[in-house]
Amino acid sequence: MSRLTIRARLTLVHGGLFFLAGVVLLAATYALVSQRLGEGLTVSDQTAPPGAEIPGERMVNHEAGLRPDDALTALLTQGAIALLVVGAAATALGWLIAGRMLQPLDRVTDTARRIAESPGDLGQRIGMVGPSDELKRLGDTFDLMLERLDQSFDAQRRFIANASHELRTPLTLNRTLLEVAVGRRDVGVETRVLGETLLEINGRHERLIDGLLLLARSERTLASVSYVDLADIVAHVGSSVEVSCAEAPVLGDAVLLERLVQNLVENGVRHNVDGGWVRVSTSVAEGFSVLEVSNSGEVVAGYDVESLFEPFRRLDRAASGGVGLGLSIVRAVAIAHGGSVVARARDTGGLTVTVRLPAHTP
Repeated sequence: MSRLTIRARLTLVHGGLFFLAGVVLLAATYALVSQRLGEGLTVSDQTAPPGAEIPGERMVNHEAGLRPDDALTALLTQGAIALLVVGAAATALGWLIAGRMLQPLDRVTDTARRIAESPGDLGQRIGMVGPSDELKRLGDTFDLMLERLDQSFDAQRRFIANASHELRTPLTLNRTLLEVAVGRRDVGVETRVLGETLLEINGRHERLIDGLLLLARSERTLASVSYVDLADIVAHVGSSVEVSCAEAPVLGDAVLLERLVQNLVENGVRHNVDGGWVRVSTSVAEGFSVLEVSNSGEVVAGYDVESLFEPFRRLDRAASGGVGLGLSIVRAVAIAHGGSVVARARDTGGLTVTVRLPAHTP
């Protein structure tokens, strides 16, 4: 059973207290009226001649007047009806007042939800105005927290981008020198083998740097978007795999989306078995453009699947060519486009990775 909202609880408390106070007031009124009727009325059964008075007493004519018991019953009945009507009105008014008072909390919730739906965008603020009460201080504190988080993440991304950029220059220089040395005719066999090994290591480092740069870029808010059909990207990237594509339009960064598809296809080919297969399909379902990449391969434990999206996490350490950033980049690109990615281990081996991005309807 779900708990009531704060607004509903405030309304119930307000209405309950009003009804409790009304019942107490009605009971006190009943007691006071009953006491006054008992003290101030003496009912005489004597028969008095017309116009005569009984000294010290007031005559109550049971046939012409209202008896005390009937008066008290009428007081209780009409008082209860009035209490119900006014209580219902007070409860409705309490509902409206509670909603008005909780509007700043709704603004905080809406801002937090928008940030959760677009994790790369921490530039949004609540900007609450009004008197400096508890709710405004809460909103200002939330804005301050967002500002510091935004600065921290931005500094982290800048560090990764700057460090990666600075490392590319010496790696490019190393590759050039190694290619020149290996390409000489008078170089010995052992030297050539050593040079080729160093070139392979240098290439791995270059791919690592490129992956870090792309990961830092994909975690930022998209600066500009354009119409992209995932089916066209698959047709361009997945020429060597089994393809079954239908139109899957999205709005996004074409370069990042192409890298997303390329990483999934390359992972499917790299982490496979001899004579295995890779299948890629695109479609539109429930308002989302869906990209699905499946492959044969070694059996993967279900509890290891989620960890594959962590940076530098690889199950097959012996696999060559990868740096452990492929699926991390895929997830970052999907989230930056407002989508999601999930992986599922196949019973017969391999994985099925499904990317869902908001479909674009022109």
